[in-house]
Amino acid sequence: MHNDIPTLRRIFKACPTIAVVGLSAQWHRPSYFATKYMQEHGFKVVPVNPRYDEILGERCYATLEDIPFAVDMVDVFRKPEDVLPIAQSAIAIGAKCLWQQLGVANAEANQLALQAGLFSVTNRCVKIEYARLFGGLNWVGVNTKIISSHRPH
Repeated sequence: MHNDIPTLRRIFKACPTIAVVGLSAQWHRPSYFATKYMQEHGFKVVPVNPRYDEILGERCYATLEDIPFAVDMVDVFRKPEDVLPIAQSAIAIGAKCLWQQLGVANAEANQLALQAGLFSVTNRCVKIEYARLFGGLNWVGVNTKIISSHRPH
């Protein structure tokens, strides 16, 4: 696993294009605001979700294999049991990093990625880690810039 600070810094510097598997178009979902944050900080984001045509102003692709250009990082917002085929696709398209978001840790996918020479990060939020390492982490860590006591419906 590559969850140590020096390696995380190298990953962010080596991975300017991030394919986000499971990205939601709903603004209140963690995948949406984490991806929006990365986009606002200079990363090229590539939504991967067969349900949508476009998210955050970017064309959405049904699968990683459908993306017609190189992707550096595959950021996974899916259940742990869904990650292994995503890891296989990340390897097949030549990604440099498989990133499993908070709450996502598939040991088999992690091992496969490492054996294929990819960086592999598990159970970490790309937005929180980037903000922590490069500045911008506020006291809650996941600021959506919206203050409300009600959950959206």
